[in-house]
Amino acid sequence: MSKAGKLIVVTGPSGVGKGTLVRLLLKRHPQLYLSISTTTRQPRPGEVEGQHYYFVSQDMFKQMVSANELLEWAEYAGNYYGTPRKPVEQHIKRGESVLLEIELEGARQIQQTFANALRIFILPPNMAELEQRIRRRGQDNQEAIARRLERAKAEIEAADEFDLQIFNDNLEDALVSLEAAIFTKQM
Repeated sequence: MSKAGKLIVVTGPSGVGKGTLVRLLLKRHPQLYLSISTTTRQPRPGEVEGQHYYFVSQDMFKQMVSANELLEWAEYAGNYYGTPRKPVEQHIKRGESVLLEIELEGARQIQQTFANALRIFILPPNMAELEQRIRRRGQDNQEAIARRLERAKAEIEAADEFDLQIFNDNLEDALVSLEAAIFTKQM
């Protein structure tokens, strides 16, 4: 019988560098499978259906929730996001490790449905640096930045709920810590 894979959840506040860390991790370790989320938000310029997200209507998303087709789901900034159950379970059964880069609410749900998942919380060096990172992205107006920062404070308070916390104060150091957690930690 082949060894079952593992589920690795990466979360943290907006702007902390989750996406950058996950992209670098996948570049170094192409054997990892990144779960593609489903969302009700509109595609951003350059986003590709089935590569960045699966874009669906709110009605379709609600049908997926009702049919228990999502491992986790949450509402964020007026849109719904969720992780399709079937592809994740298929990859794990094949012995592969699956990465989920998701928000705090979804990560908490995973604890209920996949209790043996490795759950990692990415932390900023401090709030001032997090604010600078969010501003440098240039995606949000002043009001949205303030909302993201308020939400980040609440999310950071939940870091102790996770198996591991990694400070992203130096990208390479954070990446090495993430690799060590994934490839040496026994589930």
